[in-house]
Amino acid sequence: MDSPLLRRALISVSDKTGLVEFARELHAHGVEIVSTGGTRKHLEAAGLPVTDIASYTGFPEMMDGRLKTLHPKVFGGILCRHDRPDDMDGIAAHGIRPFELVVVNLYPFEATVARAGTTVPEAVEQIDIGGPSLVRAAAKNHAFVAIATGSEQYPAIVAELKATGATSLSLRRKLMAAAFAHTAAYDAAIATYFQANYTDDAFPETVNLALRRVSPLRYGENPHQRAALYRVAGESGANIVSARQLNGKELSYNNLLDLDSALSIVRLLDRPAASVIKHNNPCGAAVAETLAVAVRRALDGDPVSAFGAVLGFNRAVDRATAELLATPGLFIEAIAAPGFSPEALEILTTQPKWKSNVRLMDTGELAGTTANRREFRRVDGGLLIQDADVLADDESEWKVVTAAQPDAGQWADLRFGWSIVRYVKSNAIVLCQDETLWGAGAGQMSRVDSVGIALGKAASHSQGGALASDAFFPFPDSIHKAAAAGVRAIIQPGGSKNDADSIAACDQHGIAMVFTGRRHFKH
Repeated sequence: MDSPLLRRALISVSDKTGLVEFARELHAHGVEIVSTGGTRKHLEAAGLPVTDIASYTGFPEMMDGRLKTLHPKVFGGILCRHDRPDDMDGIAAHGIRPFELVVVNLYPFEATVARAGTTVPEAVEQIDIGGPSLVRAAAKNHAFVAIATGSEQYPAIVAELKATGATSLSLRRKLMAAAFAHTAAYDAAIATYFQANYTDDAFPETVNLALRRVSPLRYGENPHQRAALYRVAGESGANIVSARQLNGKELSYNNLLDLDSALSIVRLLDRPAASVIKHNNPCGAAVAETLAVAVRRALDGDPVSAFGAVLGFNRAVDRATAELLATPGLFIEAIAAPGFSPEALEILTTQPKWKSNVRLMDTGELAGTTANRREFRRVDGGLLIQDADVLADDESEWKVVTAAQPDAGQWADLRFGWSIVRYVKSNAIVLCQDETLWGAGAGQMSRVDSVGIALGKAASHSQGGALASDAFFPFPDSIHKAAAAGVRAIIQPGGSKNDADSIAACDQHGIAMVFTGRRHFKH
């Protein structure tokens, strides 16, 4: 059967973006509009003729709008199969008119529960009943009915209405797929909220993930891999997904990974901080009294690796920082920061080498990370889910296990090193001095090899420096190597059966060593 002419539309929406313009196009092409409560008033205020749903069904809206569309005259008109004479005779016998278009989007449950202070009763009122039923009915009968769930779909419907007076089956199929994704994401948001509020299970039997596409990407890690960026429903706060891009080329898959890591490092540091990320590992990081000084130190930590790096800051970029970043010969891929002053933005977007390329990402004010954040890792056939390793360790559990005690400067470097090492791929070793990262050994199969790489990168800064290890030393060989390079303080979790050997090696070299009691692997 040919696509039925579009004669009647049922419209009931929460998000009224672009609705009046869309409805005017429908009316101009002779489409009767049937609508409900707030949507009807919105369209009538714009001067559009609208049939009230209650006058059509002969049944009034009740219970503050909870009951309005759940009626056979509504669902019969949506579910009737136009190629079935019995369906069409049945609706005619009961005064039911067919709908060829349903325009519905759902109550703003996700936005409501994202607001601070939302109560459970308030959340309950945002559980849509009639809306999902209308969407599912129209999507099920997509052979004859078009279902629009977002304003971005209106232009395609109008274009086909103008061309043929109907919608094509191919368009209705696309709209149907989008409609079921719309209701699935809505139900997932509801399930996730009430699992968190009404159950004690941190890892429930069923996990519902609702992901909304932010943008397609040119490619993934490599040009032959397809990729896109999605936002997790219900996630709030400052992050790289919600950040505003102020300048530069579109972000790549690898840019996004590196920017996320850069922000993870700086967001929990209290003083002005900068991180320099290359291939998802920090090659530079520092804290200082001003952001400009922190950035200079972070870049000086490994200037060779910093070429083409991604930077993260926990303070807004000011003029002094921008002038430093505009230094001739310095090449940076992207910067994420909680703001850019007008002067800084002018500098960074008018310098010839910055103007068209560097990505400037304004995250808004960085908020501290929360304990209930989850991490998801894909494995073949499933997902691994864990608590994110984002909270600062309790220093009351730290123990100095050597005869030598860290002095004030060493304590500062040990704390800084311990805050950085968790973001380095295991086996992870970092060498710090003056609260600056000077050397990182990342991703080696042998911890002693990571020590060697970190010391080699740090060079002269190993003298008097502090070393942090994400896990225990199984043998004292790494201690001896660090001592030979001039390291004077070490922080590590402890927990090896050979801890006594490592302690003895530190005592032999006069090195102060702190056990934290907590490991920070990053695979």
